[in-house]
Amino acid sequence: MKYSVIIPVYNRPDEVNELLESLTLQTCKDFEVVVVEDGSSIPCQEVVEKYSDRLDIHYYNKPNSGPGQTRNYGAERSHGEYLIILDSDCILPPGYFEAVEKELQSSPADAFGGPDRAHASFTDIQKAINYSMTSFFTTGGIRGGKKKMDKFYPRSFNMGVRRSVYQTLGGFSKMRFGEDIDFSIRIFKAGYRCRLFPSAWVYHKRRTDLKKFFKQVHNSGIARINLYKKYPESLKLVHLLPALFTLGTVLLLICAIFCPYALLPLLAYALLVCIDSTIQNGNIRIGLYSIAAAYIQLIGYGTGFWRAWWNRCIYQKGEFEAFKKNFYK
Repeated sequence: MKYSVIIPVYNRPDEVNELLESLTLQTCKDFEVVVVEDGSSIPCQEVVEKYSDRLDIHYYNKPNSGPGQTRNYGAERSHGEYLIILDSDCILPPGYFEAVEKELQSSPADAFGGPDRAHASFTDIQKAINYSMTSFFTTGGIRGGKKKMDKFYPRSFNMGVRRSVYQTLGGFSKMRFGEDIDFSIRIFKAGYRCRLFPSAWVYHKRRTDLKKFFKQVHNSGIARINLYKKYPESLKLVHLLPALFTLGTVLLLICAIFCPYALLPLLAYALLVCIDSTIQNGNIRIGLYSIAAAYIQLIGYGTGFWRAWWNRCIYQKGEFEAFKKNFYK
């Protein structure tokens, strides 16, 4: 068996069903599926059992410990040469594993990852959020794809790693935010071959509304400072852009009290995002939603970054002590 698909789940049976259905449609079948329930109050065992005759699938239920430790739990019980780490809110196109196989045959890799896209079934809000997370005009330029401002770090929604590498590095750490980037940093620091597989993309739902999206990106901003505290060299100029954008937005809003023309840069950016998203999605409503999604992404991340910087770098608080209320079960 070449691949083991590891799926941590927390209260998302409907999304798991969509992901498992997409796995049954794969053109390449040399994989097993390991679903690990992370102490959910709404379990997905019945959903998993529906696929027992169509997939080589295994289900485990464990006390809550967060996604990183849950992935480790599944990895320990898997058998494939490569581990494919997926979030439960993903859907795979039929050629996903075929694309991975072609990439590995063309050039070996110890770890890899792929980009993400919006599925036609996603709501307009989800498509707008997808735009903001993948666009070059937001932070999409540093997350991976053909247009990048930093080297590619695989993310846990679509990550592959050779089993021997996973075991050597000890899998994911106990970080509650940014544990996937932490793992990617350790992969690079150990000298392993890690690269982007552009054709091995997934449909990624992420959050279903803007409030949940803000919380997600706010925690990502916190994670960047936590990573900086562990790996000071990992903080690059591009990681400061959302924080600087947030600071600039606040200053422009204050200036606008005395001079309304100070709002022009903010309006120009909104127009740019709206036009680009409308062209990409062929829908002006998604373009308008993308304005809100882009500002929420940048400011949510920026405020998380500044908050973490204040708590961890100025007050010198520990990771868990500084953000107790943000840690989810």
